[in-house]
Amino acid sequence: MSQIGHDAYRVNAVETASPEQLTLMCYDGALRFMRRAAKALEDGDLAGANNATGRAQAIINELNVTLDMERGGEIARNLRDLYLFVNRHMAAGLAANEAPLIRESIGLVRELREAWAESMNLGAAAA
Repeated sequence: MSQIGHDAYRVNAVETASPEQLTLMCYDGALRFMRRAAKALEDGDLAGANNATGRAQAIINELNVTLDMERGGEIARNLRDLYLFVNRHMAAGLAANEAPLIRESIGLVRELREAWAESMNLGAAAA
């Protein structure tokens, strides 16, 4: 598939996705950039690590701002705390040039992604 075809496919996937699917896509994107950041730090590529960390943090920030704090109650507050922690932890890893801090953040986001995917599956099964 050409780059233009691939880009068109991605745009279409985003435009036709449900809000639940978009959240899953955000988790997947954040994880992809977090893995790139950790790898770049391990390879000594500070510019690459900075770029990938920034992109991952932007996605985590997007997840954060879309939380409905009024209707989400304690779950939304806990997610906000986790998102803020992940972003601080990634920034600390980048500043200290320590990939393990980024990898710890990956573990947290992966758990959130898996829980979200499971809740989507349970919701689909109930419907």
